[in-house]
Amino acid sequence: MINGLASYAAKPEESLGRVFAEPQEPTLSGRNPFQRDRDRIVHSAAFRRLEYKTQVFLNHEGDHFRTRLTHSLEVAQIGRAIARRLHLNEDLVEGIALAHDLGHTPFGHAGQDALNACLKDGFEHNLQSLWVVDELEERYPTFNGLNLSFETREGILKHLSKKHLTQHRKWLGQLGDRFIEGHQPSLEAQLANIADEVAYSNHDIDDGIRSGLLDMEHLSSVKLWQTHLNHVHDLYPELTGRRLRHEVIRHIIHQLVDDLVNYSKNLLQQHHPTSIHEVRLLPPLIQFSPSIQAEVTELKRFLFKNLYRHPQVVAKTEEASTQIHFLFGFYTTHPNEIPEHFYQTDVSNQPRRIAHYIAGMTDRFARREYIRFSAITPNQSS
Repeated sequence: MINGLASYAAKPEESLGRVFAEPQEPTLSGRNPFQRDRDRIVHSAAFRRLEYKTQVFLNHEGDHFRTRLTHSLEVAQIGRAIARRLHLNEDLVEGIALAHDLGHTPFGHAGQDALNACLKDGFEHNLQSLWVVDELEERYPTFNGLNLSFETREGILKHLSKKHLTQHRKWLGQLGDRFIEGHQPSLEAQLANIADEVAYSNHDIDDGIRSGLLDMEHLSSVKLWQTHLNHVHDLYPELTGRRLRHEVIRHIIHQLVDDLVNYSKNLLQQHHPTSIHEVRLLPPLIQFSPSIQAEVTELKRFLFKNLYRHPQVVAKTEEASTQIHFLFGFYTTHPNEIPEHFYQTDVSNQPRRIAHYIAGMTDRFARREYIRFSAITPNQSS
């Protein structure tokens, strides 16, 4: 173990580098490549816009509901805590976690589904996140994007369809190779992906109860919830309301983190990788135990049925979908309304340029543009 990192962790000094070569910062006084990536992400315009993008509940529906920004911060916190216990690279995990939702559209998954329907070649939010950091951010004099390290970009691109792999093979380069060869990303990337799952499942419970769309009695059918509710009742018989809800969720997260760490340690001992290269050739090694994975799956199915598909949420998402479809159609016939700098990317693909523009909007800006343009094209908005 070197500098607290296991042999199979991602090492900054062994990074596969950036698309555009840059001088290293001095070792003693400067940041390592993964720290620089994290800082570039935090200072990006796309990261700031996450404050006004929907997680589950639209941004204007309440000040205490999660947004994409607060969700990303929670993923980073959970990810760093797990990375520390597994002796993985915390800086890389944090960078991936903070960047993983940069490509999300306004209005959450409703916006993503709408753009996917509008585009002939489809829309994937994690590929859009890579587009943001590779092309769409404009901060540096000699290259587009943030020019992040290979390892951070690899973690951002969690999934990729065969269609998009074929279309963007030249751009993706080595990033696309692992999807062709069936290789795994770094353990840090695997961890960030599961930290995302831990964060949104549990914090969506919190927001769902706060909104009144879920209640604790309804959740009694979910084993993971009921087990910890019973345990908290044993510890604090008089506890009710917000404190009870928060304590149950805290216990659930602790169990999930402990299980993930312990089961992943067993897998690491079983396969015994000695380098990140060997990690890429093995099956996924950051996993829940089968029993806990089954309980997590049950919770996710419950949330899908009772929260994400709740009539009030569906009504809002249908409204949001209508607005995205309208904006896409409007910009298709009025491309001069798109800011000029979006013409610097994908010059031959106008639909993709429009998708880049819409995907970058906050909820409130998209809503404002819809109101503004639908007032002058009433037939198109109906």
